[in-house]
Amino acid sequence: MAKQFTPKVVTANALLSGDAVWLTEDDRWTGNIAEAELLTDEAHADLRLIEANRRQAEIAGAYLADAKATDNGPAPTHFREEFRTRGPSNYFHGKQAEA
Repeated sequence: MAKQFTPKVVTANALLSGDAVWLTEDDRWTGNIAEAELLTDEAHADLRLIEANRRQAEIAGAYLADAKATDNGPAPTHFREEFRTRGPSNYFHGKQAEA
C-alpha cells in the first residue's frame, strides 16, 4: 500500500551563505518558511523539486520537506525542519543575530 502524500515545501541551503531557504510560488528562494509554496499535489511537488535542482548555481541539497498550512503560511511538521528555520546554531551571526 502506497503512503498517502502529505503537504510539502521545497527546501535547500543557499549556496553562498549556507542558510536554509525555501522555494516560493514565484520561484524566489526565501529564508522564511512562511513565504514558501505549500505543495499539496505529489506530481506538482516532484516537478517543483526537479525545477529547484536545476538551480545549482544558487542552492545545494534541495529536497521536499513535510509542512502544514497555518494562518501565517507553511510551517514545519518535523523537529529537523523547525530547527532549520532558526538558522545556524551559534548565536552571533545569521538569523539568530537579527533576533
